[in-house]
Amino acid sequence: MSGAVMLDLPLDQVVKGECVQVMKKLPSASIDCIFADPPYNLQLQGELRRPDDTVVDGVTEEWDKFQSFATYDQFCRDWLKECHRLLRKDGTIWVIGSYHNIFRIGTILQDLGFWILNDIIWRKSNPMPNFKGRRFTNAHETLIWAAKGADSKYRFNYQAMKTLNDDLQMRSDWFLPLCTGNERLRNEHGLKLHPTQKPESLLYRVLLSSTNIDDVILDPFAGTGTTLAVAKRLQRRFIGIERHPDYLKAIKARLETETPLPVKDIKLSPTKREIPRVPFGNLIEQGYIQPGTVLMDRQRRVFATITSDSTIVSGNNRGSIHKIGAVVMNAPSCNGWTFWHFEQDGALHALDVLRTKYNQVMESKN
Repeated sequence: MSGAVMLDLPLDQVVKGECVQVMKKLPSASIDCIFADPPYNLQLQGELRRPDDTVVDGVTEEWDKFQSFATYDQFCRDWLKECHRLLRKDGTIWVIGSYHNIFRIGTILQDLGFWILNDIIWRKSNPMPNFKGRRFTNAHETLIWAAKGADSKYRFNYQAMKTLNDDLQMRSDWFLPLCTGNERLRNEHGLKLHPTQKPESLLYRVLLSSTNIDDVILDPFAGTGTTLAVAKRLQRRFIGIERHPDYLKAIKARLETETPLPVKDIKLSPTKREIPRVPFGNLIEQGYIQPGTVLMDRQRRVFATITSDSTIVSGNNRGSIHKIGAVVMNAPSCNGWTFWHFEQDGALHALDVLRTKYNQVMESKN
């Protein structure tokens, strides 16, 4: 940091410049999440042609060319070191790459103290064919998701990912299409503006899974601004860094047309851990369930009766809904909210239904 003039966070802006130089001017521990799509160092030699002899539009830009692996490694070490400094203690970083670079980056991440949480396989539904027929078709890219350190209390919106996946746990292989159609930005000649523009669906999943409203997102290689556009839509604060004038112009135009979604439409459902603790007695005090109500398990094998002080009685045993649930199950512990049920209109309902209703009423009053 010697000699660097510190800048206030340029929130909701894209900054022109080299990523390392710009990041060095940002304050430490100021970023919640980083998404990085760095040069892949593809090492392509010569043209790649289709069977009809037309040239494949690959990555030939100067920004993807490095003299050696050592040069590329030093470049990655420099920008990842700044990322580590900028992340808050509980922040996370996403880095996407191909087989050309992702393993080198993974090593550097660990060397710098990052704690790898997942490697995600983005399996492309419409990959580019292998025209030479000498290798398997390259149909995926890899994302590494890492926390700043092993003790980070990082954010993971598990329930949101599960809901997004038809109420099944989200897996680490994501089947998503390449960026095509109207989403693909093009220059005045109708050609791709950027050779590796990422689809919005990919960034939507990244940001929804690991950030919250008003979190600060940094993209040090902003490209065409996909990260920034999705961040704005989801009401995250964002900072982009980009050096290419054509990309900068495209980003600014793209952000001008992007509209943030209303907070009520993007607010995530709380996880079980985030739901306020509700004493069972509160439900009795406020009339959600009455003393004397008979409780039972889902199979109607065991029964208990609610008393006025919120304990329940089953045979000679008396205690909380959790303690008595464990006793009748002969188990070390029990979640009484989901174990015990009450009958209403001929159907059984878990006590958790009443807790949810109570929380909804309390939230509406706040």
